[in-house]
Amino acid sequence: MAADVRAGLTKPFKELSPRYFYDERGSELFEQITELPEYYPTRCEREILQLHAREICAAAGAPATLIELGSGSAAKTRLLLDAMRDAGCLEAYAPVDISEQITRDTSEAIAAEYEIIVHGLVCDFERDLERIPLRGPRVIALLGGTIGNFEPAQRASFLARVANLLGEDDHFLLGTDLVKDRATLEAAYNDSAGVTSEFNKNVLAVLNERLDCDFDLDAFEHVAFWDEENLWMDIRLRSLARQVVNIAALEMHVAFDRGEEMRTEISTKFARQGLAGIYAESGLEMAGWWTDPSGLYGLSLARPAR
Repeated sequence: MAADVRAGLTKPFKELSPRYFYDERGSELFEQITELPEYYPTRCEREILQLHAREICAAAGAPATLIELGSGSAAKTRLLLDAMRDAGCLEAYAPVDISEQITRDTSEAIAAEYEIIVHGLVCDFERDLERIPLRGPRVIALLGGTIGNFEPAQRASFLARVANLLGEDDHFLLGTDLVKDRATLEAAYNDSAGVTSEFNKNVLAVLNERLDCDFDLDAFEHVAFWDEENLWMDIRLRSLARQVVNIAALEMHVAFDRGEEMRTEISTKFARQGLAGIYAESGLEMAGWWTDPSGLYGLSLARPAR
């Protein structure tokens, strides 16, 4: 964290990694976001799983183990676990998340509900990908559109590492938000209740606690807009006044001008054809594709290229 923050806040255009949204409060806020009327991705992804979980399980070759990156509370994941249990193949589940308490709670709940082996991992899955359990045949799932938070080079590296981890009988299940009209996209990241704004500012609260900073959360406002050229939502915090922030753990001071913006997240949107090309460049090939009835969101199944 210290290295990331120092690097991000000394760039000409400041930025913070979205991985630091997720302390316990951040995880709670994101769970609230998934229930907001404007935020369609979670509902759409759940609908796809309700309609197609058995088909996905079959396409993945009836896997024994489901490994979920960024698992959170695993609310939607139970639909996949149900399909695997009904197919008679479910043996183990591995939730992987940066939040220790949520990982513990999810692990205990799934173990009790399904009476299977549960191996929870508390880590940054992007950096610690090779730590995931190797028992197979497996499906490694990254749901919720999280892949959209990766910059293109970062995404390519991550997918190449996933491809390297997959055995002949393993698959990768990926949730992706799809390109659509600006109004729908921007509403999803600027909810009327202000929960997304609070979630965005939570990264500053995390830094305050872990790096002994003195960010004033009220001195920043949430900004989110559609960048059509890059096909992503651009999420930022804008300084409301000229100010200097002290980061005691790093022995540094960071100045912000009034109106200066700092990027905290991007959320790339995809199309099926483009995603197939991204897979191919990473050593993967698409083995299945499903969308919600409105075509707002997609789930794709990939395997090592043959």
